Amino acid sequence: MIRFVKHENIDKDKWDDTIRHAFNGNIYACAWYLDIIHPYWDALIENDYERVMPLTTGSKWGLNYMLQPFFAQQLGVFSKTILSPGVVSEFINHIPNHIRYVEINLNSFNKIENRSGVLIPHKNHLLDLINLYERTRKHYSTNLKRNLKKAGKSDLQLIKSVKPEEIVTLFRSNRGKDVKHWKDFHYLRLQHLMYMAIHKGKGMAYGVYSSENTLLAGAFFLKYHNRVTFLFSGQSEEGKNSAALSFIIDSLIQQLSPGNFTLDFEGSDNEGLARYYKSFGARETTYYGLRINRLPFPLSVLYRIKKKK
Repeated sequence: MIRFVKHENIDKDKWDDTIRHAFNGNIYACAWYLDIIHPYWDALIENDYERVMPLTTGSKWGLNYMLQPFFAQQLGVFSKTILSPGVVSEFINHIPNHIRYVEINLNSFNKIENRSGVLIPHKNHLLDLINLYERTRKHYSTNLKRNLKKAGKSDLQLIKSVKPEEIVTLFRSNRGKDVKHWKDFHYLRLQHLMYMAIHKGKGMAYGVYSSENTLLAGAFFLKYHNRVTFLFSGQSEEGKNSAALSFIIDSLIQQLSPGNFTLDFEGSDNEGLARYYKSFGARETTYYGLRINRLPFPLSVLYRIKKKK
């Protein structure tokens, strides 16, 4: 039996045990992670936490909605046993009717029938690190190998204990200037998330410094379920010119190879980023976004038109 459970009634020890033992468990679904990125999340729970689904709900203008929170690429249904499309669809159908609009990302193991809502395919890129580093590097693109050779001549220094706020500041001072939808509280939440991940032994913060001791690039990775997820990065213009971020990723691949890990690049639908991730030999995978529009007329029509623009 699938039941709707309010946040205050969720047994988080049982919840985390399910995510830990789920064949498709990911770090985004851990209770501590959800508590940071979307406080007061609710849930759908089957029987005694056999299968679970977080509901990242909110309310605006008296209407309840459910959206994908920042810093979590994939959520959806998590299970200790193999999931069929019918079971996933049953969870989707149990999303309470008072939630009038849904736009979330399911995880890559969630296959559902189209009648459960509108499905939007998204791309992700994964690199298995089971092979020796030398073998993995053979699949690097020619351009990446050229950039790494240039980085090797730039006297770069890799540091494995950079402060999260340094990475955030580097991002905000460069590419972040064009990211208008991220506000101060998003960056504070991200820093909180990174520090908590480090505290729990699930986070790794890398930085690359120049010979003048200037931070050129920083990257933060999450480690859970034999998966290392590339969560966030920042890079200066000088860092771009010296391939500092590629130097970090390549160093991580060297560190973890060979091993029972998968490097999750966390995207991307952006062609430029996808090409960059593929340059490391990453394979493309697909996960689906789900959209359900129960908004009353004329809001339902207006929102459809807005989404098409």
